[in-house]
Amino acid sequence: MAIDIKKSQDVYKDAGESIIFTTLMLKKDDLKRDQEVIQEFSDLSNSIINSMRIRQDPQPISVAWGFGSNAWDYLLPNAPKPKELDNFQEIKGPKYTAISTPGDIFIHVRAQQMSVCYELIEQFMGILRPITTVEDETHGFRYFEGRSIIGFIDGTENPAGVESMDYTLIDSDEDAEFVNGSYAFAQKYIHKMNDWNGLKTEDQEKAVGRHKFNDRELEDDEKLPNAHNIVSKDEVDGVENKIVRMNVPFSDPAQNITGTYFIGYSKTFTITNRMLTKMFTESDRLLDFSTPVTGSLFFIPSKDTLDKIIDGEYYI
Repeated sequence: MAIDIKKSQDVYKDAGESIIFTTLMLKKDDLKRDQEVIQEFSDLSNSIINSMRIRQDPQPISVAWGFGSNAWDYLLPNAPKPKELDNFQEIKGPKYTAISTPGDIFIHVRAQQMSVCYELIEQFMGILRPITTVEDETHGFRYFEGRSIIGFIDGTENPAGVESMDYTLIDSDEDAEFVNGSYAFAQKYIHKMNDWNGLKTEDQEKAVGRHKFNDRELEDDEKLPNAHNIVSKDEVDGVENKIVRMNVPFSDPAQNITGTYFIGYSKTFTITNRMLTKMFTESDRLLDFSTPVTGSLFFIPSKDTLDKIIDGEYYI
């Protein structure tokens, strides 16, 4: 079965102007009730999104949501499971660790206005709040010129438009039961902005591997050996494997808390995991200024899979 963008959730490159990431934990007080609420949410969430698109036309709205491994096992014990859905295993490097943190339900909303993100999450939580607690909620924003909070253009090497579907959507060769689904890896970083801003521009460029102003890539001999765009690249037999990644700035500036929420969508988590492993085992220079405080893997179901949940097929 071929991939079909019409049957997928919004897992393409679209960072948005305003963004909310929400990670929830199931209370697990009553399995039958929890299953009924998730059925209801699977059914109503699309209507809520469509209604908001009408209300906000022509402004774009993008939403993706899904399940962590433990939530899938709990809610759908008799269902097949996406082949690569598991709890993220921490990656311990010589200097830094990509930690693993819990998450049962993950929601990623982006829109032009924060009021739209608010309205969507508020309506979603009207359904989910009775059966969940909040593990993390992060409000992000688009920085000037689409730059990351550390000042560099974000997503230059991302696959664009329809091409991104080839990198994010599962096809029948990978997992026939879950075609048009996707894996989402979410990782929240807190930055040492004073230290980063204390570097000379040319030293920042060597750390990232690109020119700060015009975004051109540096020559290899100009980069540090552990420059970010070297150690975050996944290449097998001379072929570069890609994912769709978004680095979303967030900040509480009065409290001197500033960071990046990284979300990576892919058709196979293996590629993302290799990128992370290389970053942490080779001590990506950016990690000297960026500390991961979360790390969770989720499966983003296709609309066909959500229909099976709505109809109760996976509960039998």
